[in-house]
Amino acid sequence: MLVVLNQPEAFGLIALLVGLAIGSFLNVVIHRLPMMMERAWQVECAELRGETPAELAPLSLATPRSRCPACGHAISAFENIPIISWLVLRGRCQACHAPISLRYPVVEALTGVLSAYVAWHFGFGWAAAGALLFVWAMVALTFIDTDTQLLPDSITLPLLWAGLLFNLGNTFTDLSSSVIGAVAGYLSLWLVYWGFKLATGKEGMGYGDFKLLSAIGAWLGWQMLPLTILLSSFVGAIVGIALIVLARHGRNVPIPFGPYLAAAGVIALLWGRPLTASYLQFLG
Repeated sequence: MLVVLNQPEAFGLIALLVGLAIGSFLNVVIHRLPMMMERAWQVECAELRGETPAELAPLSLATPRSRCPACGHAISAFENIPIISWLVLRGRCQACHAPISLRYPVVEALTGVLSAYVAWHFGFGWAAAGALLFVWAMVALTFIDTDTQLLPDSITLPLLWAGLLFNLGNTFTDLSSSVIGAVAGYLSLWLVYWGFKLATGKEGMGYGDFKLLSAIGAWLGWQMLPLTILLSSFVGAIVGIALIVLARHGRNVPIPFGPYLAAAGVIALLWGRPLTASYLQFLG
């Protein structure tokens, strides 16, 4: 088995298949985790008011079984094959023929392709295992933030600690750079937040963004933070201007920053060092 995994093509193919399955699970996370958070907040608010929280049907990442939101049809194993089921069903529920969002196969395909590339890029070993966890978390955070403008602590904080643990063995950077990266990642956006708030009286971003950049710093080290911030700001500015100009997106409507941080973090993970070296060489 190890001989097969040490072959880049075989390892990449296995990572692709695993990534497709993980992408299917991430669709559940993206859909349900914000709902679970909202329920928890409602319970906490009720308890603070001295009220008895309303009894609701159990909801977790495992239960209940996935169902069509239109008719309640339980999704069978055949209907849950990544990408293939959506294509066979032509993007519609088998029972009521309600449309199934294109988002589902897109998340599955994105996760599968990124997983295969990570496996090819790093080769079989701890670095690939860590990079896969990092990329999967970034995919989930990207779509959750896009939908709800939330970056759940239940993902960002374990991701931060996982980065520190992987770098105990200098997997992506040395431990001191990892610790400094975690601190600097949080403080850099925290300072931007307060500077913007003091200047305008408005909040320019949420605390989830601080935690996400802190996690990226923990994984990649403080050296990758300037590149990450530069890339995320550049892409965010372009997308934001495009939304305002083309989609008539109101200037006062907030645009989530998490997806751009996540995308920049993945780019820094895969190509950060050569990009930084090329930039420094260009300046020199």
